[in-house]
Parts: sequence; C-alpha cells; structure tokens
Amino acid sequence: MDCIFCQIAAGRVPTEILYQDEEVIAFRDINPQAPVHLLIIPRRHIPSLAHLSEGESSLIGHMASAANRLAKSEGVSEKGYRLTVNCGEWGGQLVPHLHMHLIGGRKLSGKLG
Repeated sequence: MDCIFCQIAAGRVPTEILYQDEEVIAFRDINPQAPVHLLIIPRRHIPSLAHLSEGESSLIGHMASAANRLAKSEGVSEKGYRLTVNCGEWGGQLVPHLHMHLIGGRKLSGKLG
C-alpha cells in the first residue's frame, strides 16, 4: 500500500481527522495554499476522477456534501471557499488518489493556473 492517502485512510499514517464516515475522510493539507486547506478523500483507492465509474458518481456529491459541512465548521462558508478536484499529472494532481481540495480563509484569485 504505497498510496499515502490509502495509508491515512487505514490509520497507518497519523493525521488530524476533521471528518469521517463510511465513505470519506477529511484532513488538513500538509502544504496549505490558504489559511484553510483541507483534503476530502474516499476511503477506497480510486486513482483519479477519470477512474470514477458511472456507478460511483454519487461519491463526488458525497465529498461535496462533506466539504460544505467542513466549510461551516472551519468558518469559511459565509465569505466563500473553493472546491477543486485535479485530475492527472497535467491537471496538477500530485497524489494518485481521488481527492477534493477545500480552500478558503482569504480572498482567492480568479486565476486557475
């Protein structure tokens, strides 16, 4: 199990879990790009958004629902935040495990790259 996110989901790598349920886990990014930078990951290994089957598409909605809950608890829901899913090397995905970034706590630029 070389995937760092799989190791976190299995409890083999310690981190502060901010949210978890049967399907997803959320924790702080170790290289934050804003005052609030959380990662929401599925418990099971899915390499990227491109590997998500049609039957699994509800997982993204579940991840977004968890992100909304976290945005409220982190105090960024009122002013706004960004949810991002990078897909593949050229899309900026650094860890080959599907994950969603929740970024907020300051005014974010309109630039995407």
